[in-house]
Amino acid sequence: MAASSATQCFANRSTKIINAPGKNRCSSSLSTASRGLAIGSNRGFQQQHCRNLGIRAAVSVESTTDKKKSGSRNQYQLNTLTNWLLKQEQAGIIDGELTIVLSSIAVACKQIAALVQRAGISNLTGVQGAVNVQGEDQKKLDVVSNEVFSNCLRSSGRTGIIASEEEDTPVAVEESYSGNYIVVFDPLDGSSNIDAAVSTGSIFGIYHPSEECLADFDSDSDSLTPSEQNCVMNVCQPGKNLLSSGYCMYSSSVIFVLTVGTGVYGFTLDPMVGEFVLTHDKIKIPDKGKIYAFNEGNYALWEPNLQSYINSLKDPGPAGKPYSARYIGSLVGDFHRTMLYGGIYGYPRDKKSKNGKLRLLYECAPMSFLVEQAGGKGSDGSGRILDIKPEQVHQRVPLYIGSREEVEKLEKYLSSM
Repeated sequence: MAASSATQCFANRSTKIINAPGKNRCSSSLSTASRGLAIGSNRGFQQQHCRNLGIRAAVSVESTTDKKKSGSRNQYQLNTLTNWLLKQEQAGIIDGELTIVLSSIAVACKQIAALVQRAGISNLTGVQGAVNVQGEDQKKLDVVSNEVFSNCLRSSGRTGIIASEEEDTPVAVEESYSGNYIVVFDPLDGSSNIDAAVSTGSIFGIYHPSEECLADFDSDSDSLTPSEQNCVMNVCQPGKNLLSSGYCMYSSSVIFVLTVGTGVYGFTLDPMVGEFVLTHDKIKIPDKGKIYAFNEGNYALWEPNLQSYINSLKDPGPAGKPYSARYIGSLVGDFHRTMLYGGIYGYPRDKKSKNGKLRLLYECAPMSFLVEQAGGKGSDGSGRILDIKPEQVHQRVPLYIGSREEVEKLEKYLSSM
């Protein structure tokens, strides 16, 4: 009987769709040779006709249209750093030359991120065997990262001068043919922690192009002309002249944070597609916070007013809860947490380091520009970091940076000296 029914069904070349709950109950009289058979719950096969064969397609189109009208985001739509930069260019916020410079920096950060992740495997941990201009031991990754950063900026053709924390003096770029932006950078901040796989980062700042950097360079000449010397001195600008600044943090995620003077934006590297994707839109630092990041190992070397300030943070007060101490030892890592959660980061002067240890040009000014764009404050303890004009390329200054109210509170303590 079953065989007979099956033969009848093939003869009729008809199909049936199970009347399952939640399913479309209509089926079509279509070729079983091309569409297959569906077995019903009853003993025989029943032929059913769907009056509207396109009903599912219509529902699908209507659903897609509704999503577009409601503005819901397509799950495959990514707002990458490249797209974001192009939108800034279209809006007239930045020009095409600066877009290329920022893109080249992003490429350098991707390369450094890969090097950092493979440092232990590729024998890039440990000391290189040389010291930089500040007398500090250079890590192997310091040297490699500096080469990566420099090469990407040179190949962009849009930089006139590059100045690195690892180089003795700023370098005029012979390959530049347009743009001529001045780029300062710390290729690998926190490299002393690299052997322990603690978060590290790269910091950069970009200044206005200088027409004086268009001078022709003689590659066979060992000395700089007065025009070229003047070009190099253009690096020593106050932070308030910055066009853009940012950092890239190499940690559990690779996060690229930057500003072009219209707020702060964060992009996370998606390893699946190899692109930085917008994940932190218009970052705003809280006006105050309950976290402080100071190297308290130097407490005994600090001035009394700073000690009093730190003691006040440890006092539980009426609320019965003191501030929380968090110190990584990597400026990028500590600063990134402070930007998101609020609080204050500080690297003060002490009896050994009369002017502090952080560099104004490569670290303090770019970070202060970022924090001000996010609604925070950067100070040397008495004034605004961005107002300080560097007198030397590797000038050091104390740095207190973070939530506006927290930095102002510290300044009050220090001003009572």
